[in-house]
Amino acid sequence: MKNKYSLSETIATAYALICTKLFYKGARLIRRPFYCRGKAKLQFDEGLTTGYSCRFDLLGEDNDNSKKLFIGKNCKLGDNVHIVANEKVIIGDNCLMASKIFISDTNHGNYSNKTIDSSPDVPPDDRLLYMRPVVIGNNVWIGENACILLGVTIGNGCIIGANSVVNRDVMDNCIVAGSPAKVIKKWDNKNKVWITNR
Repeated sequence: MKNKYSLSETIATAYALICTKLFYKGARLIRRPFYCRGKAKLQFDEGLTTGYSCRFDLLGEDNDNSKKLFIGKNCKLGDNVHIVANEKVIIGDNCLMASKIFISDTNHGNYSNKTIDSSPDVPPDDRLLYMRPVVIGNNVWIGENACILLGVTIGNGCIIGANSVVNRDVMDNCIVAGSPAKVIKKWDNKNKVWITNR
């Protein structure tokens, strides 16, 4: 099926394509508007495509100029994908993301009861930032409105259901859904079928 763009959409896409070739060499298409704080901390491989209004916040500690967000080959991000990478977010090859997805390696405060700097008496914006890397494997499909939280590793070949909140690791070749996300199916490589998790 061919995409049929209106004249205004064709013009907007042509403008975005020119900007992509000028400012994001190697990417396929970065649609406008696109917001990237800390562009020098972004590393991506060829074929990156984004939808409208994607936002990358790549800050880290003062005087830290290391790469924070790594995106593999041929990744496609939908509209309004927001990624926060203050320590490190790694996204593998051939990942597909729907719209309105939030991925963050950072939290305002630590709520593990190991520190006292996250008291409800402290305004959230004044709490110390707590960071843990996020890793997303190859061939991962993330559904609409999903939220991937700090410290999570998602294995290769996974599917993250729409509206899911992923707050723990996901093994390879699993489908997870819910809030918090739980495994609902696993790929049986021997029989080549998805098996419902009981």
